[in-house]
Formats: sequence, structure tokens, C-alpha cells
Amino acid sequence: MTLEGKQILLVDRPADAEATSSILRHLGVRVSIAADATSALALARREEFDMAMIGVGLGDGAGGDPLERLSEGARVPSILMLANPDEARRAIEALSRGASDYLLKPLEPSEVVARVERLLRWQEQELRTRHLQHEVGRRYLLDNVVSLSPGMQRVREQVLQVAPARSTVLIQGESGVGKELVAKAIHYNSPRRTHPFIAINCSAIPVTLIESELFGHERGAFTGAVERQRGKFELAHGGTIFLDEIGEMDLQTQSRLLRVLEEREFMRVGGSRSVRVDVRVLAATNREIRDLIMAGRFREDLYFRLNVITIRVPPLRRRVEDIPTLARTLIDQICRDNGLPPRQIDDGAIAAFLRYPWPGNVRELKNVLESTAITRPGSIVQAADLADAIRGQAGEEDDPAAPIGTTLAQLERELIVRTLGRHGGNRSRTARVLGIGVRTLQRKIAGYGIRLRATRGRPRRDQKSAETPSPGSSPASMKPSRRRTPPRATSS
Repeated sequence: MTLEGKQILLVDRPADAEATSSILRHLGVRVSIAADATSALALARREEFDMAMIGVGLGDGAGGDPLERLSEGARVPSILMLANPDEARRAIEALSRGASDYLLKPLEPSEVVARVERLLRWQEQELRTRHLQHEVGRRYLLDNVVSLSPGMQRVREQVLQVAPARSTVLIQGESGVGKELVAKAIHYNSPRRTHPFIAINCSAIPVTLIESELFGHERGAFTGAVERQRGKFELAHGGTIFLDEIGEMDLQTQSRLLRVLEEREFMRVGGSRSVRVDVRVLAATNREIRDLIMAGRFREDLYFRLNVITIRVPPLRRRVEDIPTLARTLIDQICRDNGLPPRQIDDGAIAAFLRYPWPGNVRELKNVLESTAITRPGSIVQAADLADAIRGQAGEEDDPAAPIGTTLAQLERELIVRTLGRHGGNRSRTARVLGIGVRTLQRKIAGYGIRLRATRGRPRRDQKSAETPSPGSSPASMKPSRRRTPPRATSS
């Protein structure tokens, strides 16, 4: 790093200031000199300085202590104290009052360069970190969470309710639904947003290492522990730790985690001293914890401690209203992240997305869009650009390319009709495939006016079938035959 062009405010006694400014100007630094707090504050109000250098012992001068006056309101980014050898203690005390570092006189040019460069480099890193936190925080603000469906609107409301608190939250949902997104939304909408958010996947760490990852270890605690290491809980101090797939955590680690939740303290592996932390715990799982408790694989007392507040994130197949907006939001993000020109998604591709069941949920949708955006040319994503697996759910016989102007209600009605037809009118099976309850399906059938007719013979309890004449068919062709054929649903 070069110091040429940097601007430093030097506040010191005239004789000492002249010697220090000579060193700085030789390095190409622009120096403004003040003899007391009043003149230093006046300069800081008129100009922007990269840092200040202040002599120790100027507190009795005009305007009070320059350190206090310049620290108040962050007039300068950082302050380097200059002290005579007999003033070293006072320089050290200044570190607790806002100073960043100190140097002892007489000043060596090489030492001045090293200290000033270190402070300026730290400032740049701090600025980049704050900018990154700001950008990440913006991405996870609630305004960016697509929540058109009732299920996601409920999730959004819960995030708003729980974000200001410090209570533990258990986030449940299938793989790929966006549980970590919900956790980040809680963190970045909370008072802890300026502190770390640390995520750890409990299923991806071997049992022998997970305690060290979470709680840290002391030197010599085990083979390979050559130095002390802080764990994720220490690193997340003041912020939030997100324990993903907590259902995969072994029982011994569960026991230690329970103590952390109750006492807010722990010991590093191989340590003998308790470490206290202020950390909010968010946990997530795609498993039913009660089933794991019954199988003896999860502690019931830990479940009750985690399950203070539960947020259930619905799978994508149960929030089809969100798919068009979600797809367009994701494609914009993917293009920005990969330096690609903006892409649009046409109605045919959206129709295919609406018909596909998305077993991999939002993660699968994002992967499909990313693959398409990178490998397919053009500014518009069309149904023909999609992978066979996606188009296979909406092939030619399903006519995925819905006309422009088709509403979501029309698409949903058509999807219900076709799914009933594929499954012989079986409502239970149709509801299961669509990811909704049988009663919900029955309400939609009635609401959309879908006609279902029974074939000859005794139908199964939950099954009715529909037969509709094709265009131009004769009345004779409508007579039921003796041979039983699979029933179909009609869209008329």
C-alpha cells in the first residue's frame, strides 16, 4: 500500500509536530497540523482525513482532549497516539477511549510507515466488510422474500414477529425449501444484524469433529490440535448461529448443546474454563423430530428447548402462486451473480414450471434456471430451453405453452383436470401428487366446476371418474362399454 496522497490530521506540540510532519511529507502524505482540540475539530469539520495522529498529554489545552473531541461522532476513521517513553501508560489507556494504536517517540520512519499502513489497510477491510454486510442484509430483507401464497405470507408474518426477540426458533421443511433463507431473514431483520451470522451443517461434519467445530478446542486436546481454536459459538458472539439439519446431530453433542442453550456457556474441547457467549440459536431440520425421539436418536429435553417457536416452510408444490415471481426473481439474481445480461422468462416456460412438481423445491428451481441461463443463448428463457425432465412434465400432449394472458387460476384448473385424468379420478392420489389435502382438492374441484362422472361398476370409496365426449364424437360413442376402462377427468 502506498501512502502517497493520503491525508492525515496531526495534533501535537509544535516542536514534535514539525519532526513528525517531516517524516510524513517525505512519504507523500498530505499533513494538516493543529496544536489543540479546538483547531483540530475545526479542521476535521472542513476536510476529510484518512486518520489522525495525536500527541499524548494535550488534554489540558484549548477545547479539551483532542482524542475525545475527534472520537465523538467518528470525525476521523482511526487515531494513532504519539507518546514519549514516560507516557506509555497513558497511551495504552487511550486505547480504551477510542484510539486505534500508539507509537513511542522518537519516531522511526519505517515504524511510522508500518503502523500507518496497517491502520489504513484495516480501515479498507472494515469498509468492505460493512459494505458486504449491507448488501447481504439487503438481499435478506423481508421485502425480497417472495410471499404471494398464504403459506409464505404466514412465514413472513412469523419472521416479523420473532426477529426482534432472542428466542430459539426451529425451522422445519423439506430439503431445498429455503430454511436457511428464513434463518437469514430472521437475523438480518433483527437487532443482531450487524453481528455475525454463522451457519453450520450438522450432517456434513463427522461426529468426531462436530464438538470441536461448535465449541472449539485447546492446544493438545487431540491429535492434530496444534493450537487453540475458537468454535462457531465463539465466532458468532453477539450474532446468530444457524444449526442446519440438527436432526443428524449425535446424542453426546446434543447434551452439550442443551447446556449452551440453558446456561449460555460451554468449555472448549480439552479445556477447563467456561466460555460465556451471547448467541441466538436458530435450528432447522427436514426430519420429524418426534419420530427421532421415539427412535431414541434425539433428546426430548433438547427438542423442547429448541421448539420455543416453530416456523414451517411449505414445499414449492404447495405455493404454486409464488412460482412466476420467484422464478423471475431468481433469474435476475443468477444473471447478476454470474455477470450475465438480464434474462426474461416467457409464459411457456412459466407454464411448464407450474406443472412440474419440484421434488427438489426452490433449490431445484434455482439450479434449473442457473443451468439454463449459462448454457442456453438468447435473452428469453423459453420452454424449449428447459431440460427434458422439466419439459417431460409438460410435453406436447399437455400443451405447456399457455397463451399470453392465461391466469394462474386457469392453469391450476387445467393441472387438476390432467392430474385427475392420469390417476383415474382418484382424489386421494391426485391430492398427494399435487401436495394438497383431499378436502382442499374437493373444494377446488367444486370451485372450478370440474365435472366428475362415475363409470359403470362400483367405484372405489375416494374415486369418481369423468368421461367427456371428444369434439365431433357421436352419441353412440358415449355409451359405456362392458369393458372397464380407466376414467378421465374433463376440463369442460
